[in-house]
This record gives sequence, C-alpha cells and structure tokens, in this order.
Amino acid sequence: QLQLVESGGDLVQPGGSLKLSCSASRFSLDAYAIGWFRQAPGKEREGLSCISKSGRSTRYVDSVKGRFTISRDNAKNTVYLQMSSLKPEDTARYFCAARFRFQDMCAMDSSYDSWGQGTQVTVSS
Repeated sequence: QLQLVESGGDLVQPGGSLKLSCSASRFSLDAYAIGWFRQAPGKEREGLSCISKSGRSTRYVDSVKGRFTISRDNAKNTVYLQMSSLKPEDTARYFCAARFRFQDMCAMDSSYDSWGQGTQVTVSS
C-alpha cells in the first residue's frame, strides 16, 4: 500500500512562509494525483489544492489562491505545498493524499485512496 509522509510543518509568525513536502516510499508517485488537505480542531477537513500526475494541472480552493503553490518533482517522488502570507486561520494539521488516475487530472474531493499522517502548521505571533 502506498505510504505517504508529510514534513515541513512548524510554528511560524503571521505573514511568514512554509514549504510542506509529501513523499512516498516503496511506490512511485508519478501515476498519482496528489491533494493537500487540512483540518483544524473542531472543523471539517478542507481540500486546499491538488496536482495531476504530470504536474500540468493544478487546482486551488479560493481561500489559498495566490498564497499557496502546489508543485511536484517526480524524480524526487515528492509533492510540495509552498505557503506564503500565512494567517492564524491557516493553523491546522496538513495532510497529503494520493489517488491513482489514468487521466492527467485532479480533484479536491474525498476520492483519495491513500493518506499521510499529517504535519502540524501553527501560525501565531
């Protein structure tokens, strides 16, 4: 089974930046669409962004457009989420998820098959 590991979460001041990574062991990610999600205490899980297996197609939820950038390096078997202009309301546990797709597309829905354990992002002064 595909195992995903997120890293890069940290405590950061408002207005700061972080880069999250999502990597996999044992399996190549180049056949998978990858999504980034987050969940804050007491709130539902929220889809943030996704990227197709080639990286040519990306999607973002309105709340992070212009602030977050998703990318992937299939040679390194890693997907990234660059986050900037962070706000206290971005505080949450961030998860990546993978879904095998024949088509070069992605969607920010609940159809992902494999999930990581998450990495904590805290935005506070």
